[in-house]
Amino acid sequence: MSQQSTPPDSPHRRPSADPWQGFGYLVAGVGVYGLLGWLADRWLGTSFLVAVGIVVGAGLGIWLAIVRFTGSPPPGEGPDT
Repeated sequence: MSQQSTPPDSPHRRPSADPWQGFGYLVAGVGVYGLLGWLADRWLGTSFLVAVGIVVGAGLGIWLAIVRFTGSPPPGEGPDT
């Protein structure tokens, strides 16, 4: 019997679109940056940084999910480099 070789993974292969992974990016962004905002509020004696952290975390989570699932290569790894 001959062994069949599998083709190597292409560096520009489109990732599979798992909705739970995108949801995880969003929840993790909100959780991490919301916690950092809450800690900054406690440290500085303010009351608005938790909301800023949640909004920034949601934005970064959405951005990360879009970049991950559209398959666009990171900066510096495109076809023109």
